[in-house]
Formats: sequence, structure tokens, C-alpha cells
Amino acid sequence: MQERVQQAPGEEARQELAATASGPPPSRWSLRAIRATFPWLHGYSLSGVWRVLRRANLKLRTGRLQQYSPDPDYATKVDRIRQCLREAVTTPHEVVVVFLDEMGYHRWPDAAPTWAAQAPAPSPRTQPAGANNQQWRLIGALNALTGQLDYADGYIVGRAKVIAFYRQLVAAYPDTTRIYVVQDNWSIHAHPDVLAAIAELPQIEIVWLPTYAPWLNPIEKAWRWLRQDVLQLHRLAHAWPALRQRVNAFLDQFADGSQALLHYVGLLGEGKYAETIRNG
Repeated sequence: MQERVQQAPGEEARQELAATASGPPPSRWSLRAIRATFPWLHGYSLSGVWRVLRRANLKLRTGRLQQYSPDPDYATKVDRIRQCLREAVTTPHEVVVVFLDEMGYHRWPDAAPTWAAQAPAPSPRTQPAGANNQQWRLIGALNALTGQLDYADGYIVGRAKVIAFYRQLVAAYPDTTRIYVVQDNWSIHAHPDVLAAIAELPQIEIVWLPTYAPWLNPIEKAWRWLRQDVLQLHRLAHAWPALRQRVNAFLDQFADGSQALLHYVGLLGEGKYAETIRNG
């Protein structure tokens, strides 16, 4: 049974579950599909099938989508990032590696689970306020070795904001000769105006992430921390300026670097980046 459920349901499950005689088989296993597939279970109730599965150490589990980048130069680009990290470890006073990304958030709170007493009406903290669900945007850069997080915010993060942020990075690291900016392939990052501005900042060197590979950008996890601690189920939908101040206060914690942030995003630990930094 354990071997069979590693495969997709087949004809027996189709006959049991398809809406019509010509319908396709189901894409995943259910108790009914399992009962139909194994003849020795045909006489069991669904609760009986559940007990059999439990004894066989088969449990209902959430499937995970395998992350995949279609970039043919994936390995080459990852090697380049690790090379930059090694250079920063070897010459930390001259070379900096930052991971750059943008994110947006809204005035209305994001839904999330929390511990609360049962109530007949929805909790006020999950309610929007006002007719306009305003959006605000951030651009940030995470130092791979120190956990320093520099950021800028605004109603729009477009070409002008991105260019200004590169200049902000140069000002944040005035004594370095090289700032490797690891970033994704968002079209604005490669806009001619942006590239022309970078050409006037000799300290900045862009290092491109593989296409569609957000798991290689640790600052994505910093945004996740922000969402979990500040934006989910927040109670400031009625106070838009106060919410933005709280977001900024969260990010300001990391202005001087943070080991806790490095742990959270995986730059300290057992991952490939962490291994590269640890081994130099």
C-alpha cells in the first residue's frame, strides 16, 4: 500500500470518483480513492479505511511544490554569488555583499491564525477600515555578513527610487571598494536609466540571481518576518501612518546589523550560503 500511494490514483479511483463515465481520475488520494483501489478494502467504511491507514503509518500530509528555476545558467549564477560571499569574508573592510529586493504591503491586515477565544462575530482585528486599502512599498538590502538592513519606502518603487537606493547603499558603505548587489531579474533592475545610473557608481556591481529563484534571496525571509510580526492581524487599519511607522520601527532594529536576522534568513546555519560564509 505504501508503494502504491506514491503513485497517482488510477482506473479504480476514476470509476469510483469521476463525475461521468468519461471523467478523468482524481489527481490525489482520498479515503474513497484508496478504498476503491485496494479490493481488500471494499467492505470497509471510510472510518475503517482511515484506521487501516493509521496502522500502516500512512497519514494525511500537505504536499509541497518543488521549487524550480528554468534558468539554464542556474548553477553558474549560484557559483558567482558564493564567489562574492567568499570575497567579502576574505576582505570584509573592502567588499560587501547585499541581497536586494522589494515588497509591498497594504493598510488592511493580512489574515493569519492566532490564539483567541471563540466568538460569534469576527474579531475586530481582522476587519478592514475605510474604503481605500492603501498600499506602500519598500526596497531593502541585507548585508550577508552583518545582517545590516538598509531600506527606503514610498508610494511607488520605480526607476527613480531604485536609483536613489543604489546611491543610498554607496553612502551606507563609504569605505568599501566593492558592493556586490545580488538582485532578481525584475525589468526595472535592467532598465537603461537604472543601468546608466549604476555605471556612475563604480562601487556597485550587480550580481544577478537565477530567473524565478526567490529561495536564493535571503531578504525574502526578512520580509516574511515583517509580515508575521507586524502586518498579519494588525490593529492599525484605522491608523495608516501609525502602521507605516511600526513597519519602519521593525526594520530599524537591523540598522546596525543583527545576528538574529542572519539566523532567521539562513545566512547562519547549515545552508549553502551559510556554509560558504563559514568556510570563507
